Amino acid sequence: MTSQLFSVNLSSKANVVSSSNEWRLVSYSSCKSSSRVFRFPVLPRATIAISTTQGNDFLLVKPQLVISSEGDVRKRIHNLKENTRRALMTASNPAMKLKLVDMIQRLGLGYIFEEDIKIMLETLAHGQPDDDLYTVALRFRILRHNGLHPNPDVFGAFMDANGKFGESLVEDTEGLLSLYEASYLGANGEDILSQAKEFTTTHLKKSVSRFTHKLGEQILESFEIPRHLRMVRLEARRYIEEYGKDIDHTPVFLQLAKLEYNQVQSLHQMELAELSRWWRDLGLASKLTFARDRPIECFLWSVGLLPEPKYSTVRIELAKTVSILLVIDDVFDTYGTYDDLVLFTKAIQRWDVDEIEQLPEYMKICYMALHNTTNEICDVVHKNHGLSVLPYLRKAWIDTIQAFMVEAEWVKRGYEPDLKDYIDNGITTAGTYMALVHLFFLMGEGVTPKNMSSLLHSYPPFFTHAGKILRLWDDLGTSKEEQERGDIASSVQLLMKEKNIKSEEDGRKQILELIQTSWKELNEALVAPNIFPFSIVNVALNMSRASQVVYQHDDGNSYFSSVDDHARSLFFTPIDM
Repeated sequence: MTSQLFSVNLSSKANVVSSSNEWRLVSYSSCKSSSRVFRFPVLPRATIAISTTQGNDFLLVKPQLVISSEGDVRKRIHNLKENTRRALMTASNPAMKLKLVDMIQRLGLGYIFEEDIKIMLETLAHGQPDDDLYTVALRFRILRHNGLHPNPDVFGAFMDANGKFGESLVEDTEGLLSLYEASYLGANGEDILSQAKEFTTTHLKKSVSRFTHKLGEQILESFEIPRHLRMVRLEARRYIEEYGKDIDHTPVFLQLAKLEYNQVQSLHQMELAELSRWWRDLGLASKLTFARDRPIECFLWSVGLLPEPKYSTVRIELAKTVSILLVIDDVFDTYGTYDDLVLFTKAIQRWDVDEIEQLPEYMKICYMALHNTTNEICDVVHKNHGLSVLPYLRKAWIDTIQAFMVEAEWVKRGYEPDLKDYIDNGITTAGTYMALVHLFFLMGEGVTPKNMSSLLHSYPPFFTHAGKILRLWDDLGTSKEEQERGDIASSVQLLMKEKNIKSEEDGRKQILELIQTSWKELNEALVAPNIFPFSIVNVALNMSRASQVVYQHDDGNSYFSSVDDHARSLFFTPIDM
């Protein structure tokens, strides 16, 4: 595979400071707060030259200012925020308030009004007896999406004496679409939401061709990816463009959404610059020519999991761990001998730098990169949150390396695992537990002695369910490339063999059904009591969302072209004002 080129014409120092344009980006090394300190207005766009993951096309983002006057843009953004907040808080009725919350969150502005929305939703938790299907379904979806616990029994009012959704609802297209979207937040055992999904899918598919162009497009987009499954930043970009074409749009909301999107994009460019400097200084790509060199791909995952600007430091640290994970994956998949892999696994299990003396040179480089980066992340967590987390991060990495070794054992023995064993192990090799454990502590929200200690014994079920969705989407998106490399059979091939399925298309359909079942299991974290905070539950949801967005691509495209397209959209192409 051709390595990716990533170069930035910024200062080589770790901290980027400019007095001429009055913007600054301060890394954790000089920042006392839990997030990196940054001032949004007037972030100059970096000139970044990047090849695609296939190494042939180049994208150049030339320097440009988001806006010329810091004072003007600060005042403008402040006024737009206040006008938006005023509209939100003075909406005439509950249904209108719900619509505004939905719109604001889809435009990517939810983090700005997080406290306002939280207070408002607590007052909107209970509906009115005369609420129509659209409003009831919208309320249910928004409440559950924001970590509240509405009861699906509210939909019983729309069912007939036989416990079925009434045929009178068929003509209420907007109500059906709202119910369809709400059904995707259903958990196991919530049969009424399963019925809702089947009922709405059937009737919307039957009649989609006779709707107006706008409504028909909305239905087809929901069929492709329901809102609950959409990656936050990509959905914000898509919806900003859609909202701008709506003749009834509110200019204040649209202007604020565009400004914020471009400002956050500028922040991401600064984060990429810092990540690129770290990656270059680490030297893995230059010292290990077999290793993947894809920092932008790693950063795309970070943004998928953590879209809010306040998690700037956390995004960078996560991208570091994912970058190292890819290199170790390459060691196990394509370069390391079996005997070397045994030595490497034992060295990681002991977590002692003295162990590296017995390792070959290329493994010493990997080991020290992992060891030093993990210790640096421990320092960040301790400085920002006062937590000593090395035992937890170490365990997550040991579990990951041991899972890679299990796959190496399978290959050596010519053993083909059953589907369950493959998925259980593959959840770990995908980096699920490693990433979520690191994020839990880097975010530092809702950490208690009880949930900390639990991570030394087992991982919470919602980690596992998110990881299963990641593993299955990964297999759907990259199985052809992996088969060409001679990797072990993926979930698609194993399922086909176990169920005697002859057609790969049918096998892939059944994997999609497993993903839908896993989403129901993951949604249980939105309903059941949990010792972990909603913030890390939401990260697990975002992991699953990002998995589908990244790995679900057209037959004519590959995983790599999909990553390139999303990177261009999120990091290098501003929205026209």
